[in-house]
Amino acid sequence: MAFTPADRQSTAPAPEKPEVGASYIGLLVFAVFGVYMAFVTPIAISLAIRISQLAPGNEEYLGYVTGAGSIASVLTAPLVGMLSDRTRSRFGRRRPFFVGLTAVGVVALLIMAQASSVLVLGLGWILAQMSWNTILALLIASQADRLPESQRGKVSGLGGMVSQLAPVAGTLLAGGLAGNTLLLFMVPGAAGVVAMALFVCFVREPDSRQQAAVPPVTASALARTYVFDPRRNPDFAWNWLGKFLFMSGLTFSSTFTAFFLASRLGVSVEEVAGTVAVLGGGGIVAAMLGAIGGGFLSDRLRRRRVFVLVGSGIFATGAVVMALSPSVPVIMAGAILGNLGIGVFSAVDQALALDVLPERETEAGRYTGIYNFSTTLAQGIAPLLAPLFLAIGASGGQKNYTLLYAIAAALTVAGGLVVLLRIKTVR
Repeated sequence: MAFTPADRQSTAPAPEKPEVGASYIGLLVFAVFGVYMAFVTPIAISLAIRISQLAPGNEEYLGYVTGAGSIASVLTAPLVGMLSDRTRSRFGRRRPFFVGLTAVGVVALLIMAQASSVLVLGLGWILAQMSWNTILALLIASQADRLPESQRGKVSGLGGMVSQLAPVAGTLLAGGLAGNTLLLFMVPGAAGVVAMALFVCFVREPDSRQQAAVPPVTASALARTYVFDPRRNPDFAWNWLGKFLFMSGLTFSSTFTAFFLASRLGVSVEEVAGTVAVLGGGGIVAAMLGAIGGGFLSDRLRRRRVFVLVGSGIFATGAVVMALSPSVPVIMAGAILGNLGIGVFSAVDQALALDVLPERETEAGRYTGIYNFSTTLAQGIAPLLAPLFLAIGASGGQKNYTLLYAIAAALTVAGGLVVLLRIKTVR
């Protein structure tokens, strides 16, 4: 976050938007599912498998690769969001970028599948982050363009549900494709292509050529793309910080799941793919209940903040259980709790972000890109710091996963408390 006097807090509330129909919701949710399957499957298992193949015994490279990709993508989402806000075309503001970014995402997955070194793998992941992650930000901008307040929790809940389901489905696929690196990346990627093709073809955006003209892009406008003034938009800033803390904790634990399980079970990373899938499968119902229940209840009760804290607390409990787990059944219990907490948090936090989004009518793309910083920065910084915590108190080639998961729990609770105690305009 940074300060700029150019930000302006809207003083008059925008008129309530009409409710959207089931077709838009269905296509949006399927798009989220497809993009997450293409994008998160590598984080869940595929990158770990490739790292173990290209650099055996150097699992810390996974943190460096994922971290570099996330930091690079920080530059992309707000810039593309700002450009989409300004786009004037017969196809609307967002659709041209959906098409271009999906094509780039496919190329990125192909590079990772065919990488001959960790460096090439990292470059492919940077490209994947800059494409698929930006698509997710633009899908949130699409919701800001269309959703009334009364539907934000429900739709965010459904999106949160499939965002948890997609990596599990991708991991199940990866378990059967671990021996074929091309299919390991491209089959989940195909789901993203199909989902985005349906969204682009059937979700019609109005012709934006008749909208008010915008000034040309200047160096100052580009610089302003990446900053906002927390003093003028304090609730947006506090929600950003809460999400950053939660995602930092989540990234600490999720990035190294495959290596954590391999260490606890005494098997190779390739052999643990099936166990990762079983853990994910066991958490599907919990994640679905958390996301849908949290999203729908937050709309009905008109409460967001308390659900964010509840979700972070449940996840933290699951992380501690996994950190202290002596056996697979206890690891399973911790994973289920973690999935339940992620479901509640992800659904309600996104609805809350839409509630406090500044300049929704004119700069939704830019602000959803800045909001996306809270995830991409966390995914960039946390993996780079994780090897330091893994090394504390470790010896004989072992890693201190107990400490890593404990820190993850503390960060997620801190994120929930920030949202509950500091945000004022949303209940």
